[in-house]
Amino acid sequence: MIRLEKRPQPSKLWTGLTPLLAVVLTMIVGGIMFAALGKPPLEAIRTIFWDPLFHPQFASYSRPQLLVKAGPLILIAIGLSVGFRAGIWNIGAEGQYIIGAVTGAAVGLAFYPSESVLLFPLMVVAGALGGWAWAMIPALLKTRFGTNEILVSLMLVYVAENILASASSSWLRNPEGQGFPGSRNFKQWPAVFNDELIANTGMHWGVVAALIAVIGAYVLMARHIQGFNIRLTGEAPRAARFSGVNPVRIVLLCLGISGALAGMAGLFEVTGPAGQISIDFGSGYGFTAIIVAFLGRLNPFGILLAGLLMALTYIGGELAQLMLGLPGASIQLFQGMLLFFLLATDVFTNYRIRFVGREVA
Repeated sequence: MIRLEKRPQPSKLWTGLTPLLAVVLTMIVGGIMFAALGKPPLEAIRTIFWDPLFHPQFASYSRPQLLVKAGPLILIAIGLSVGFRAGIWNIGAEGQYIIGAVTGAAVGLAFYPSESVLLFPLMVVAGALGGWAWAMIPALLKTRFGTNEILVSLMLVYVAENILASASSSWLRNPEGQGFPGSRNFKQWPAVFNDELIANTGMHWGVVAALIAVIGAYVLMARHIQGFNIRLTGEAPRAARFSGVNPVRIVLLCLGISGALAGMAGLFEVTGPAGQISIDFGSGYGFTAIIVAFLGRLNPFGILLAGLLMALTYIGGELAQLMLGLPGASIQLFQGMLLFFLLATDVFTNYRIRFVGREVA
């Protein structure tokens, strides 16, 4: 018989090994899936992971896109990881991302066509506050009425999507857009356009904010007493209460940080790559960032690497659809496999396999 036996302490070897093993298993099973779709599996895997960086025809365009795609994923995942370390499960970062974009864009458009250098920083602050306020809804409901933050934050995503549809179709619609939904194009407004800081690198202010968030999260979680309180709350809630940690404050802090960072990600995206508020602005970054957070082991520097890897699957997936005709749903499934196999192999971090003989009656 095969039995899972709980380890006295989590295995450090498996903690570091499971992300790599999850990537390998994703490649293997993903290759089988691509073969079942009638596509060459090795070519599909190569197109996703190799061609965006080294293909002679596409690499010059794809490499800068790596930072463009990774920036919001890393920024959102850093915020989520702080809450996850405390056992606070914010699943609604996509809604906070959308509201941050809408709020920041609304503040900017209220001053159109100003060219003030203070306008873009004001929009960033507004985006962060919008995401923070949206995250405070599940935070306050949890602390005051004991509701489940998973359900509340997730349901608020659909509310945010309807607010986005309303904004792009009515109160933020471009008055010069001939009736079509969508706001003014921020790419045509130099004062607020989040352009590349270094040409042909993809480095914009959203990427800079993501790197700052990585460093800030490391300092908070590893060098600050509040980070210790967050980790203690997640690992030993009773011990945290006995030591005087205020659970209400931890919930508000963690959800506030994740909401603010998600809102900033939305603002940087709407003023940069997306360019405008539109009905289909919601890109799924808030959900994909959950995979990034866990693939990075909730460690800031691990999340940085995981964000780059996930961005690579986005870009490579688009290339695979273009060059091999793979359906978009198969690429989304391929990305989802990463989280599935990570959670599956993560069992061995806390458990070991034991082979025991069958007992004779």
